[in-house]
Amino acid sequence: MKYLMSEYQYFLKREKGLSQNTITAYLRDLDQYRLFIEKTYEITKIHKVERKHIEAYLKFMHKKSMSSKSMSRKLTAIKGFHQFALSEKETDTNVAYDIESPKIEKTLPQVLSIPEVVRLIEAVKGSDPLALRNQALLELIYGSGLRVSELLDLKTSDIHLLDGYVRIVGKGNKEREVPLGEMSVLALRVYLTKSRNQLTMGNVDYLFLNQDGKRLSRQGFFKILRKLAKSAGIEQDVSPHMLRHSFATHLLEAGVDLRTLQELLGHEDIQTTQIYTHISQKHLKDVYLNTHPRAKEKE
Repeated sequence: MKYLMSEYQYFLKREKGLSQNTITAYLRDLDQYRLFIEKTYEITKIHKVERKHIEAYLKFMHKKSMSSKSMSRKLTAIKGFHQFALSEKETDTNVAYDIESPKIEKTLPQVLSIPEVVRLIEAVKGSDPLALRNQALLELIYGSGLRVSELLDLKTSDIHLLDGYVRIVGKGNKEREVPLGEMSVLALRVYLTKSRNQLTMGNVDYLFLNQDGKRLSRQGFFKILRKLAKSAGIEQDVSPHMLRHSFATHLLEAGVDLRTLQELLGHEDIQTTQIYTHISQKHLKDVYLNTHPRAKEKE
């Protein structure tokens, strides 16, 4: 099956137009599946895989206490791979076609309150190159609701400060233009004029660089967030996606309509955006219960 995975990688990139991050995740899931099939059943040809083998793999993942969400994602990758094998005439049927995905428990993403976001941004201290970079990072990801991959893949040519927008290449290589707020413009202008040229070590087009002058990695950004959250006294495990969730929730609470939010976030399906209406309602209720003097019975 390994050789077929190489063909599938090309198909996902050229035919489906998926992002490199999505392709990498698919192939990682499929490689784990392939290894299980080969080691457990000594099967190396996809036409010899039967439904029972895939069901056994699902049971194997369940015994390892894997979440329903992760199992569902892996099964999606497996179904797509078997469908590709069928289209390439490597097998006569897609044995994974009608296998039901595990039911996913719906959990609402965590968000920060506006005061917490402010504290997080204000936790950036100093005027050295890295501090100015961190200020721009936070203002941009929260101010425009970007995915972490979109943020770190930005090139300097994608930023249009005079016109007040940033050009994003999102999932499926789909482009969109997202407005820049005044605080984002200010932070980016300071970073570009006073900081970035001290970090760059050559012809690097990426907007956000690490201390070695290379593209800032996901791991590097996670470390920055954890450190700043600790300094800001935020107990939650702050992630880049939490800032995107916060951006969406705060806009809804301010009266932004769902269609506009869908465009800003780059969601293909508005149902994906609708989860934020539930987050917003819960967040408003929590704020009310915690602040209104008559919301709770006195102890």
